[in-house]
Amino acid sequence: MKVKTWLKSMARGVSLVLVSPALCSYFVRRTMMGADRALAGSTQALALIPGVLGQYLRTAFLRGALDHCDASVTIEFGTIFSRAGARLDENVYVGPMCHLGLVHLERDVLIAAGVHIPSGPETHGIADIDRPIREQPGSPRMVRIGTGAWIGSGSIVMADVGERTVVAAGAVVTREVPPLVIAAGVPAQVIRPRT
Repeated sequence: MKVKTWLKSMARGVSLVLVSPALCSYFVRRTMMGADRALAGSTQALALIPGVLGQYLRTAFLRGALDHCDASVTIEFGTIFSRAGARLDENVYVGPMCHLGLVHLERDVLIAAGVHIPSGPETHGIADIDRPIREQPGSPRMVRIGTGAWIGSGSIVMADVGERTVVAAGAVVTREVPPLVIAAGVPAQVIRPRT
């Protein structure tokens, strides 16, 4: 067990060295264009690196770029982040081809493939019909996925999900989901408690 821990530590250290040019580029671009735009571009490039090497490089980069990213996080191929304020706690797994905005993934959260978690339901303003939507300010907010929750493939999550809750594949979460339940559908509804 000690050898495995030592090997992981070595891999994390090597990954940090390998990703340091990307981190430097990110910090320079962040001063010119803002943290969120710089983050999106960097994670697009790093998202293309396959396999275990890609996992380690993405985690090393995100540890320096996000508000918080634990060393034990695994981020798969094709996943893009768009908000530097995102937080990823211990043992979080994010599957391939996800898009994550302003989100807090608490400890032991599992995110399956193709999940989208934008920064709440009002990322763009739509009230003024005389102005293009792109020119209207939105109201981004942190979406919290509770400890031990599992978000199924292809889900869209725009509201908080309680701890140890399962969100079924393809669900669209538009309202807060309580802890310890299974939710499914469009819009997502609680179908039964996990207990």
